[in-house]
Amino acid sequence: MAEPSETPFALLGGEPAVRRLVERFYDLMARDEPALARLHLCDENGHVSRESRDRFALFLIGWLGGPQDYIAAHGHPRLRMRHMRVPVDVAMRDAWMRCMRAAMTELGVPEPLYGFLEQRFGEVADFMRNRPG
Repeated sequence: MAEPSETPFALLGGEPAVRRLVERFYDLMARDEPALARLHLCDENGHVSRESRDRFALFLIGWLGGPQDYIAAHGHPRLRMRHMRVPVDVAMRDAWMRCMRAAMTELGVPEPLYGFLEQRFGEVADFMRNRPG
């Protein structure tokens, strides 16, 4: 990537870009991976709720090097613990990654940032696995 002081958050375009990524990610999930979308808190129309979208955006903003508002509001993310109620296997990890890759592609995330984020998202998605296969 560029200078060490340039965070992925800044390189992506700050909070507006992260929020666009989250919106597109969940919209693609609803369209392409509906079983995965249904595992989230959904609204009365069956779409991933505004609360879930905002919470994920807040998490990503901090995770990408932006303001740490998620931690201030919700404490340490404890990702695996918070997702233990969901059986995360290879298929679910791969479905999640397909949605994130498609969202990044559609929003035109440039290289080398795309490759960096794809690797980081992949590492976290794999870490979230709590079931074999």
